[in-house]
Amino acid sequence: MKELKHLNKYFKKYWLKLLLGVVITVIARVFSLVMPSYVSKSIKTAEDALGDIISNEVAKEQLFEYILIIVGAALLSALFTFLMRQTIINVSRYIEFDLKNEVFDHYQRLHLAFYKKNRIGDLMNRISEDINQVRMYVGPAIMYGMNTLTTFVCIIPLMFIKAPTLAAYTLIPLPILSVLIYQISKIIHKRSTKVQEFLSSLSTFTQESFSGVAVIKAYTLEPQINTELEDLAEEGKNTSMNLAKVNAWFFPLMILLIGISNIFVIYIGGKQYIDGKIDSIGVIAEFILYVNMLTWPVAIVGWLTSIIQRAEASQKRINEFLKEEPAIKNEVIQTTPINGNIEFKNVTFTYDDTNITALKNISFQIKAGETVAFLGKTGSGKSTILDLVARLYDVTSGEILIDGTPLQKLNLNSLRSSIGAVPQDAFLFSDTIENNIRFGNENASFEEITSVAKKAVVHENIDGFSKKYDTILGERGITLSGGQKQRVSIARALLKNPRIYLFDDCLSAVDTETEEEILNNLKQVSENRTTLIVSHRVSSAKNADKIIVLENGKIIQEGSHEQLNNIEGYYKELYLNQLSEKE
Repeated sequence: MKELKHLNKYFKKYWLKLLLGVVITVIARVFSLVMPSYVSKSIKTAEDALGDIISNEVAKEQLFEYILIIVGAALLSALFTFLMRQTIINVSRYIEFDLKNEVFDHYQRLHLAFYKKNRIGDLMNRISEDINQVRMYVGPAIMYGMNTLTTFVCIIPLMFIKAPTLAAYTLIPLPILSVLIYQISKIIHKRSTKVQEFLSSLSTFTQESFSGVAVIKAYTLEPQINTELEDLAEEGKNTSMNLAKVNAWFFPLMILLIGISNIFVIYIGGKQYIDGKIDSIGVIAEFILYVNMLTWPVAIVGWLTSIIQRAEASQKRINEFLKEEPAIKNEVIQTTPINGNIEFKNVTFTYDDTNITALKNISFQIKAGETVAFLGKTGSGKSTILDLVARLYDVTSGEILIDGTPLQKLNLNSLRSSIGAVPQDAFLFSDTIENNIRFGNENASFEEITSVAKKAVVHENIDGFSKKYDTILGERGITLSGGQKQRVSIARALLKNPRIYLFDDCLSAVDTETEEEILNNLKQVSENRTTLIVSHRVSSAKNADKIIVLENGKIIQEGSHEQLNNIEGYYKELYLNQLSEKE
């Protein structure tokens, strides 16, 4: 149960509602106990009438009174049971809401390296299926657990008061049941953990299959994927069946033990009635009702044990994730203004997941308002520079300064809110085009949205859709072409109007004519804004104030287009090659 201690803070938060639920549970159980005792009284009254101890008229009046009491108590018990469910189950939904927010907030604070090491399907399963298992613990398990405990506390003392010997024989199977439950619950815990791990694997497999459906179809991999899914489903069936086989022992064992209790009641109670130790058959009937009232609470112990074990297995997986410390921490509380001066001082960076050193002791300066382009072969470290400026990673050694202040000493939110980034792989959400652009500024007017769309040369494309800006995009913007997705992403960044622009090869999917038009618009928009452009095309870099050429994580050339074009080297060779391609 140690893993479930994480939920104690939520129990403290909603303690008043839980306390009210406990009080209502006790009241509901008290009313439910009225029926057995009055059934016993009714049988005793009938016996007295048959034995001429009381008249038939008096017996009828008493029986009618007892029936009214039984019906009234049953109705009140039902009412309070309903209130009990409403109170405690509602608390479980509140805790589920809070826990999902806690997990999602932690997701957002974690660094990119974490997402490279963990599969999306597994992360989705933890915030959905695992939390749902925990909710079953904080809701139904607690509700039925308190109901069971209250029933035992109320009924067992009454049974010993009525007939101690009969009560002792009746309750003999319960300790045996407790031992069996303890032994089986340990097996359930292990097998529940395996089931949850399998569900994560299944979520990951299906998520990747759906996301990569275009590749699957293009390579006619459907039969292979079906086979893999069948194998996974077979594994899941075996894992779930192993758990189900253990769970299947609970109810038969409990029904058997409850049946034995009923046999004890009838046999021992009958003997005591014959011997005159019990003054009425009504006591036997009352005990049978008590045993039947204990049947569900005792039977549900197995179900509760299964729920608690599954919840602990799920909470353990959640706790493992919540204990993951973000590599990028915001250690500055106060907001820090950003002007846009950027300096790299002997920066070296190595990716933890691949151990690849992307940058090797590089240094350069960018003045506020300057446009700097980074060129180089694939894997030369261009995109890494932009990621480091946005502090998606921290440097391995060296230092990056913004306006003369190390990145770690800037408020992280201030830094990132001052940056408009267009990643190499343009990502759009399954929402309208308008809302995808508005992502850069939630308070922007529609006129501002259309204005930046025109600057990104995508307005005419959008205007050609039947629903225009209200067009709903598919997952990851699959409705649009590659060039359209890039231009919508550019419009989103322009709408933000930041101090620093980061364009990571964001024009690779557009034609040269459109590229030229966008670049001219960007030149006007980014005036007095620090702009970093990563590209493979000289056309995207030639108008920059400075061009930095990288190779294997090192700077091999630096200067303006004119300067670099007048000396032999990578830039001039690239320029001549691309110029000849145009011709």
